[in-house]
Amino acid sequence: MKIARIETFLVPPRWLFCRVETDDGLVGWGEPVVEGRAEVVRSAVDVLSENLIGQDPLRIQDHWQVLTKGGFYRGGPVLSSAVAGLDQALWDIAGQAYGAPVHALLGGPVRDSVRVYAWVGGDEPARLREQITAQVEAGFTAVKMNAAGATSPLTTSAETAAVADRVAVARDVLGPDRDVAVDFHGRFTAAAARRTLAELAPLHPLFVEEPVVPEQSHLLPGLVAASPVPLATGERLYSRAEFLPVLSAGVAVAQPDLSHAGGISEVHRIASLAETYGALLAPHCPLGPIALAASLQIAFATPNFLIQEQSRGIHYNKDADLLSYVVDPEPFRFVAGHALRGDRPGLGVTVDEAAVRAADRTGHAWRNPVWRHADGSFAEW
Repeated sequence: MKIARIETFLVPPRWLFCRVETDDGLVGWGEPVVEGRAEVVRSAVDVLSENLIGQDPLRIQDHWQVLTKGGFYRGGPVLSSAVAGLDQALWDIAGQAYGAPVHALLGGPVRDSVRVYAWVGGDEPARLREQITAQVEAGFTAVKMNAAGATSPLTTSAETAAVADRVAVARDVLGPDRDVAVDFHGRFTAAAARRTLAELAPLHPLFVEEPVVPEQSHLLPGLVAASPVPLATGERLYSRAEFLPVLSAGVAVAQPDLSHAGGISEVHRIASLAETYGALLAPHCPLGPIALAASLQIAFATPNFLIQEQSRGIHYNKDADLLSYVVDPEPFRFVAGHALRGDRPGLGVTVDEAAVRAADRTGHAWRNPVWRHADGSFAEW
């Protein structure tokens, strides 16, 4: 069996899919994308595909080595995301070839269901109570919300209070038996984060995500030591090497993204590394169905898994949603806030190829907003 063809598809709302086909007709799907830079990743997939055409798709680990190291210059979001999507597709093919789900190939399941959470925004609090109530009524036991919009370098008393007030609304709706995770999104300086974390502690967040931008990960040891709230990070880290210092700093939750951090192969290794530090895994995934399917395969096979992000109804999904490009929604049917383990081979999801090809004819050019403070200076989004 040889890899015969590799295609990419730019599909709304902001996703990039890749399709890997073998000479005997097996097809694997992956989701290689950097949100806001999808076209650039598409070009990277085209270049990396030169290493795969004509090769045995089942030599996944060897391909991963060549794709990540064979070009001499390594890493970064574009290259590692391109590798991630191709890696997902190769695991999808492997599962089909062996007649087994990917989680079986990773050593077998360690759980029968995976807890997932729903997004409720949070930048603007007007509809927060209504949004959380809807998710509770839908059966979710956890939600995640943004802490704030553009944030001052040193938060004012009003800004700090506003964050706490929004999380208090969430806690009031959720009660003591459900969870709220709070995303700082790298919008806070270390000093502002430290000040705000202390105010959130009585509200018992599940974790606070990205308390500082990833290039300031060297500040995490001080934040971990000062924080009464578990800290999480990792959506903008792309390898075990980049996770090592943040795990050494003592973060409680590692959040690699299956579409950014080298795919199934590397995230499986990141999970094992995190386990040695007593950290839990909560894969980042505000993306499409293939990325979520890959994330769930990891979750079913990872002992130190905590909770899974998913994008159904997320505010980014304007022109398509999680189920827009799948034939059967069953793998993404959530029961009491959990995804149930299935035994379909590969990633376990059947992509609607006709819908994908039709969407690619329109494509997209999604870009994240650029924010500014009141004085006109740049603000972290």
